[in-house]
Amino acid sequence: MPTTLVWLRHDLRLADHPALDAAARRGAVVPVFIWAPDEEEPAPGGAHRWWLDGSLRALGADLEAKGSRLVVRRGPSLGALREVMAETGADAVFWNARPEPALARRDASVARRLRVDGVEVQTFTSRLLHDPDAVRTGSGGSYRVFGPFQRRFLAEVEIAAPLAVPVLAGCAPATWPASEPIDALRLDALAQDGIDWAASMRPAWTRGEAGARARLSAFVDERLHAYSDARDRVGEEGSSSLEPHLHHGEVSPRGVWAAVRAGAEATGQPAVAEKYLSEIAWREFAYHVLHHHPRSPVTPLNPDFLRLPTVSDPDAFVAWRIGQTGYPVVDAGMRQLWALGWMHNRARMITASFLTKDLLLPWQDGARHFHDALCGADLASNTLNWQWAAGSGADAQPFFRIFNPVAQGEKFDPAGAYVRRWVPELADVPAKFVHRPWEAPASVLDAAGVTLGTTYPRPIVDHGVARTRALAAYKAMRPAREEAEAGAAA
Repeated sequence: MPTTLVWLRHDLRLADHPALDAAARRGAVVPVFIWAPDEEEPAPGGAHRWWLDGSLRALGADLEAKGSRLVVRRGPSLGALREVMAETGADAVFWNARPEPALARRDASVARRLRVDGVEVQTFTSRLLHDPDAVRTGSGGSYRVFGPFQRRFLAEVEIAAPLAVPVLAGCAPATWPASEPIDALRLDALAQDGIDWAASMRPAWTRGEAGARARLSAFVDERLHAYSDARDRVGEEGSSSLEPHLHHGEVSPRGVWAAVRAGAEATGQPAVAEKYLSEIAWREFAYHVLHHHPRSPVTPLNPDFLRLPTVSDPDAFVAWRIGQTGYPVVDAGMRQLWALGWMHNRARMITASFLTKDLLLPWQDGARHFHDALCGADLASNTLNWQWAAGSGADAQPFFRIFNPVAQGEKFDPAGAYVRRWVPELADVPAKFVHRPWEAPASVLDAAGVTLGTTYPRPIVDHGVARTRALAAYKAMRPAREEAEAGAAA
């Protein structure tokens, strides 16, 4: 019976797994995960590693329940694959494609070398609903605006039904190779200075495919019908929170698409699915942009922004990172990120606008922090969203649209529930002042146990002054562009 290695990456599940399904139909199957962080750009962050630890353990248990095993090795990937092939007599390696630029190059090199060895290599599309090179403009180019991309995507991409869990009983190799203990990878090592930084994440999430299914089902059954209205209210559980499950491949985008469609149709309201499915299409758009602009994680898509005069203020960055800016909704978002490895989408917009415009700090600094702190630190989505917030990317928010953190808090957290949860120092401040405590009378602050500058910081910048500074920086960027265009015309 022929033996196939299934090289697992961000597809840590059994259902709707094209590579695993094809391998099981071929013969014996050896599922292999290779820890090779040096092959990724950037390397996986701390929260990602913590999630991966639980996801690998869950997948190992799921495979054993089906009569299989998870084999864990360390990189380099090509050497590890060759070793496992030699130990098992495998003659084929199947995997689901990774579309990130560095990993796509790595995979292409591995495939070439394995084929030179006489190994059968097959790759499949699983991380996305489409090949990011397949959707093109009428002139054959790539899209920079989401609306036209989404229309072409929906018109051209056929989204098939998800695959069932393959039958793995009877698919064991003649000899199981040794596996590196997951403990030895030290993926869960988030304790620093004696503090367990993952302590608040553990009760918040159930890592693994079963946890992903449960979260998806709860969203479809309980929140999908109100998603369009509730998704922006930061104090409510209106979103799906599926990001880390999708990122680690514990559920496929095809599985999410099918479940949301079926759930909406079952209620007789198919239209309620559209807003959420547009977010899945936005994820596809993110990979489309990353594929065509592989330098976008570090370089603005709009080259004008290379001339934007940003500032260097390490103290301000630290205050933003730890949620001590003095603007409650900003601080709430950053503390939620630190505690859960996840942040509400509206809060991401607010905190990103504050960093790039109120503080005039580089968006790349924010993207790097999110990459480290998000359990679902997806390179394509993180890049697209930060460039959107900074005004420098595809279909970006105009730079001169600068969120007022007080107005945003009052609009999307009117009763202050979000702030009270994540900034408990302000728990007893009345709703009228919870988003602007510096305007509260001394008697109100005293009654709430708040001493500005001691128990809670004063704002580190004046928003009105910061807005003026940001607009001046934007204006300073533009003449250089206009001069260059004039010179070219001459």
